[in-house]
Amino acid sequence: MARPDKAAAVAELADQFRGSNAAVLTEYRGLTVAQLKQLRRSLGENAQYAVVKNTLTKIAANEAGITSLDDLFNGPTAVAFVTGDPVESAKGLRDFAKDNPNLIIKGGVLDGKPLSADEIKKLADLESREVLLSKLAGAMKGKQSQAASLFQALPSKLVRTVDALRAQRDEQGGAE
Repeated sequence: MARPDKAAAVAELADQFRGSNAAVLTEYRGLTVAQLKQLRRSLGENAQYAVVKNTLTKIAANEAGITSLDDLFNGPTAVAFVTGDPVESAKGLRDFAKDNPNLIIKGGVLDGKPLSADEIKKLADLESREVLLSKLAGAMKGKQSQAASLFQALPSKLVRTVDALRAQRDEQGGAE
């Protein structure tokens, strides 16, 4: 029978998997406590970085319906549970790993879909959600301005054409 403390740890981890948008598994072998503290800060306020026991975490992930991570639970493992913008946390992990090669990104999951380490690095190269939304809004505003100019141009062209026809008729009327 499972010990109550282990069962509670599994339940807590399963809740964290269910409540997060993304989870990134890393190997932290060789990092100091100070470096881990710095890593936690670099992830942003919407992520929680926890050193975990592989067996308990694997059971918790399976309970949460995530079976794609089973192969990644080997060696010293830590999980970054992301509840906010996953791009911000992926950037934090990528930047920290550049300065500290002992941090190895193993893989993860985003909205229930498995991600490889390379896909997490590609995610880190994306701009933040706010920047992408701003660009989208700017593009939409530009298209609206073009449409407004087009709609305004049609009546004005019609008026110029009618004036030109009237002037032509007046010329022909005056020549007769």
